[in-house]
Amino acid sequence: MIQLYHCVSARSFRGLWALEELGLPYELVMLAFPPRQHARHFLALNPLGTIPLLVHGDTRMTESAAICQYLCSLKRPTPMQVEPAEPEYGSYLNMLHFGEATLTFPQTLVLRYSRFEPEERRQPVVAEDYAKWFLARLRTLEVRLAEEDYLCAGRFTAADVSVGYALMLANYLDLSSRFTPAVAAYWERLQERQAFKRALDAQRNAALKQGVSILPAPQAVPG
Repeated sequence: MIQLYHCVSARSFRGLWALEELGLPYELVMLAFPPRQHARHFLALNPLGTIPLLVHGDTRMTESAAICQYLCSLKRPTPMQVEPAEPEYGSYLNMLHFGEATLTFPQTLVLRYSRFEPEERRQPVVAEDYAKWFLARLRTLEVRLAEEDYLCAGRFTAADVSVGYALMLANYLDLSSRFTPAVAAYWERLQERQAFKRALDAQRNAALKQGVSILPAPQAVPG
């Protein structure tokens, strides 16, 4: 059985969403954010204290985009994964990691300097600069999404999960009103996916059952 350690609406949501899209059985273990402070026992499993953590037999994974790629490999063949023989394989891998490395990274700095630091250490100008940095990178998506419903190979893939989570985080940061038109329409399409809705329900139900706050707590450190 796959175990996914997860904080509500944090980067680990990528793995949860992918699990629902793929129909793989899993156990969802909810942690209060940040787990390194509120769940010290978790450090025995992941010394960094970050989420996600995916456990599958002897496999341990902590990188959210890589987890999506791994889960797709368990269900091959699946339309969620673009195969090496397909023309858009390189584009797929690029977008899969673009969602985390390029789009989520600047948002962690927005979180830090607008919400997570003590009041006296917050830097609104720095937070706004990184918000603009993030929004500028969305231009990469605008041209493609103006012509296609999804990012790669004419279908929904794990790359959309990766980028979609970055848009979800932007929504929590009140940045979605500044999306370009095609990106805004894309974000609306993603929210209508049944697996996305099931993932939201799964985290809420698991949090309530396990006594964890259901308020969103986006992850502010790598994962």
